[in-house]
Amino acid sequence: MSLFNSGSGREATGPISFNVHWPLVLSVLLLGMAGVLLQYSVAGGDFSPWAWRHAARLMLGLVIMLMIAALDVRTIFSLSYAVYAVVLLMLLGVEFLGVKSMGAQRWLDFGVARVQPSEFIRLGLILALARFYQSVYHSDVSRPINLLIPLLMIGLPCLLIFRQPDLGTMIMLAVTGLSVVFLAGVRRRYFIGGGLAVLAAIPLVWQNMLTYQKERVLVFLDPNRDPLGAGYHIIQSKIGIGSGGLWGKGLVEGTQSRLNFLPEKHTDFIFTIFAEELGFFGSLALMLLFMLMLFLIFQSARQMKSQYARLVTASIGVSISFYIVVNLAMVMGLAPVVGVPLPLVSYGGTSLLTFMVSIGVVLCLERHALTEMSRG
Repeated sequence: MSLFNSGSGREATGPISFNVHWPLVLSVLLLGMAGVLLQYSVAGGDFSPWAWRHAARLMLGLVIMLMIAALDVRTIFSLSYAVYAVVLLMLLGVEFLGVKSMGAQRWLDFGVARVQPSEFIRLGLILALARFYQSVYHSDVSRPINLLIPLLMIGLPCLLIFRQPDLGTMIMLAVTGLSVVFLAGVRRRYFIGGGLAVLAAIPLVWQNMLTYQKERVLVFLDPNRDPLGAGYHIIQSKIGIGSGGLWGKGLVEGTQSRLNFLPEKHTDFIFTIFAEELGFFGSLALMLLFMLMLFLIFQSARQMKSQYARLVTASIGVSISFYIVVNLAMVMGLAPVVGVPLPLVSYGGTSLLTFMVSIGVVLCLERHALTEMSRG
């Protein structure tokens, strides 16, 4: 039995140049170029050490993104479980062979590159869960067995990431996985019950959190509790955002970066530099560009005929949305500092490539929007 039954609608039979959703590609490229510009500015008007690397990874990511977009959708569908399994094995490898840095063991060193599997697992989880729900009839998605299997698929990588430890990435992965379950149509009462269970477990979770993780939560509630320690990031970030005013101080003129007041200025707190140097209107333009990209992703999801394609596309959009919201809330002091990057803009090779590969999957599915998939 064929996995796919071709619908009567759009099929990607022509050259890729006539089928790729170029507005989505352009929005991704513009966001990546904004990241290059900011890395240049953060380094004091120098392409070294971050801007040229970000630009090189952006170009590599663009090539990979278009290669994935050109794939037959059958390939992505058939490899969904395999991608999840391979990245899960990489996460397990981190447990025994991972490189330790700054008190955390999160990376695998392959010699030519160091990768962070906890970033890749996000896409692998989305693909695997969507593949699972493609085989389940809508009326059966809330059956206990069809809840247990997805929860195990979510829980296993979350446990491995928690042990690294990387609480922020673990939370984002859990939210991403649960968003797929929600979009698949599982009854809301299960989410309400799960939310109540999480609330009840907070005391136990608090007891098992590491000291620095507890301090982040306490400092979030009161940054002045440790203004020169754990609260320093948030305080300096707020100063930087507020000092930008309407139009900003200009590129390379931000004092928070130029005078090194703000740690992690090229990664998690890159938006602070953007707001300080380009001001409110520059930040608004960046937000509109993010909104355009997300609008195009969700618009594509609405056109998908199969459950698998809809779930993958919508879940990737939801995941990116969470990353944007959490990063902005973090740098504004509206959420604890949990080390979440700003998609396509923050420095970080694994993160950038993961987001671009995800967009490549969306582009591939969008090219085959009206292709129907069997439940076999």
